Amino acid sequence: MTKTELFLELAKPNESGCSRWVSADEFKDKYAELKFGNGASWARKESTLAKRYIIEFDKNITPGNSIDRIRLAGYNDDDTSQYIRADIKKEIRSRRCVILGTSKPEVDHKNGMKNESRVMKNEDQKLSDFQPLSKAANDAKRQYCKECRASGKRFDAKLLGYPMSYYEGVAEHHGEEDACIGCYWYDPLEFKRHLVERK
Repeated sequence: MTKTELFLELAKPNESGCSRWVSADEFKDKYAELKFGNGASWARKESTLAKRYIIEFDKNITPGNSIDRIRLAGYNDDDTSQYIRADIKKEIRSRRCVILGTSKPEVDHKNGMKNESRVMKNEDQKLSDFQPLSKAANDAKRQYCKECRASGKRFDAKLLGYPMSYYEGVAEHHGEEDACIGCYWYDPLEFKRHLVERK
């Protein structure tokens, strides 16, 4: 196993990519090779682990600058492009932002939790799993998705002036694979179609 695989086995991140705090004292026996050498070594910013997950370090337990414990705080949204199949990226980038109508959009995972195992496997992805969003719209969605994952409550579209909060589901979620469905940010076009049906 690679060091990344060893750490993931030890930390056991949940569907949202979050794990418990793992103490450096646990890096023994089977996990001994995870002991930190110079700095964060296998968990550095350019590491495989950091490309997939947001990593947090705690250096406040023992004196000095050594890393006392480490945890995963969700998926790294800045690197999701590597998990999107090339033909899908090309097609989505040829379209216009579904919110602002601008060209040259970013390719957005509709599921902001990034917790659908099928979608994270390139060969099983579908075009309908993604949508074109401008950088501004995608940045806004990214922030709302982080708040949603942290709070367990979905974005309320009434904050944008819409007459309904979601077209499916309720505010609270528990990180289920389908928890995003019904949220404005999951699919703005589908959200607006439901607004028309309500009239």
